[in-house]
Amino acid sequence: MKTHFKFLTILFMLPLVFLACSKDDDPADNDLFVGTYNGSISYTSGSTSTRTETGKVTVVKAGNNYDFKFSDGIPDLNGVEFNRNENEAISIGSDGTKYIKITARELTIGFLKDGATWTADCDR
Repeated sequence: MKTHFKFLTILFMLPLVFLACSKDDDPADNDLFVGTYNGSISYTSGSTSTRTETGKVTVVKAGNNYDFKFSDGIPDLNGVEFNRNENEAISIGSDGTKYIKITARELTIGFLKDGATWTADCDR
């Protein structure tokens, strides 16, 4: 009876091992980039200007896109679309006016939209 129990246990556990150890598991598909990054952030729009060396940007995955929640009263950037590589994601439309690069450790933003400018140089 003990042998039958071991056999059944192994039989049920084996598929879990293969699912958990997939070589096709790209870190960019996971929530690797989600979390809070700390560092220098700024925002400028017309006569409004905010800059701090101790700011925070919280990255939230929203479907296939990302939202960037800034501290210090800076408006959020929402619905940013990305091209994903193995260990980083770079925003689509990265042409110098809309640039966001995110890795597991660093976040760099230089984003211009509707006359407003967001910047960030953060890590975690």
